[in-house]
Amino acid sequence: MQYLPRIADSLLARKLQAFGAVNITGPKGCGKTTTARQQARSVVEFQDEDTREGLLQVAETQPSRLLIGDNPRLLDEWQDAPKMWGAVRKSVDDRGEKGLYILTGSSSTDVETPHTGTLRISTLQMLPMSLWETRESNGEVSLTDLFSHPGGFDGCHSDLTVDGIIYAICRGGWPGTLSIDDVDIRLDIARDLFWQTTHVDISHVDSTRRSPQLAEAILRSYARNICTPAKTGTMLADVQANHDVGETAFREYVSALEKLGIVDDLPAWSPAIRSKTAIRTARKRNLIDPSLAVAALGITPEYFNTDFKTLGFLFESLCIRDLKAYSSELGGQMSFYRDRYNLEADGVLHLSDGRYALIEFKLGSNEIEDGAAHLCKIEKLVRQHNEQERQVPLRLPDLKLVVTGTEYGYKRDDGVIVVPIGCLAP
Repeated sequence: MQYLPRIADSLLARKLQAFGAVNITGPKGCGKTTTARQQARSVVEFQDEDTREGLLQVAETQPSRLLIGDNPRLLDEWQDAPKMWGAVRKSVDDRGEKGLYILTGSSSTDVETPHTGTLRISTLQMLPMSLWETRESNGEVSLTDLFSHPGGFDGCHSDLTVDGIIYAICRGGWPGTLSIDDVDIRLDIARDLFWQTTHVDISHVDSTRRSPQLAEAILRSYARNICTPAKTGTMLADVQANHDVGETAFREYVSALEKLGIVDDLPAWSPAIRSKTAIRTARKRNLIDPSLAVAALGITPEYFNTDFKTLGFLFESLCIRDLKAYSSELGGQMSFYRDRYNLEADGVLHLSDGRYALIEFKLGSNEIEDGAAHLCKIEKLVRQHNEQERQVPLRLPDLKLVVTGTEYGYKRDDGVIVVPIGCLAP
């Protein structure tokens, strides 16, 4: 199967120029090893059963021998041989060169290392594939260009239909789906990942025996509350309807799911434009890919013919996943804004240089007006704050975006840019 370029390709190339080694992390099945192979010049595969036993013996007794080879040298599933981390760290110190090693491993194994690898082994977090990477977005609108030249946006057109968006949400951004011709069978990948997570990985991640049924219930609660700032108590009560579990155990399960890269909550943005008591700071519940929520709920694309409300939340999760990917080269960090006056921005995308965008996610065109009004109201609050607090001004938003599932993109008279998710690219 032909390799489809990933956003992580350029990120990995850049890190290899800056650091001696790069450790690629991310949820199981997101394509870490395949992406690493594109730039590796030699490979050690600890999962190869033909050579595994011998490799593990060498890794235990003299791990430095496994570092001999063309660089960058890929150590795939390095967590099976934990001493390789220290060997890589020492080799980077001794050689003083960049781009020597790439490490990949399963998120289902959490290994404590005696050394952090700071300034020697850099971490690259991979996400599931975005719509641009799966070629479902035509890429007419570059997020980077929007930030740099917002005045240059003159509209766009998406061929991605609502049915196409629904299918992309249910299938997810898992590379393993792309080699499957049958569109129905592709949906099995996310279902299997959900099952593996709850029945195998959640216990394997830190060698703690956990209940698969309780893990499933927690992920179902996440799915029901996806892209909402649901409190822990609310979700706990949801789970307690069928399971005897306390808050401590609940939080411990969620922590394990975070280690696996499955749970991916959004923090709240808390600027000083309202009093501290007015800003709501609860995290917005989210999963790394909306297909996991679909799998947890046990539904299919046909379900959304009668439930557009749930679809709206899952669409938001899809957009958050893609915007995180598109902004990764710019140091993008996603959060959201909500206060007790019900003023909100579904997303706030901050870049490492201080620029930021206020974002609303609206699947249909009938919601665009309300979304744009929210963004303009927040911008107005920032302006009012700056008039009153001249010595500590807040930066005005560089972009106001409404990301939609509609066909056409355009710029409104109020400065809000409406852009279909089927047109966005890095």
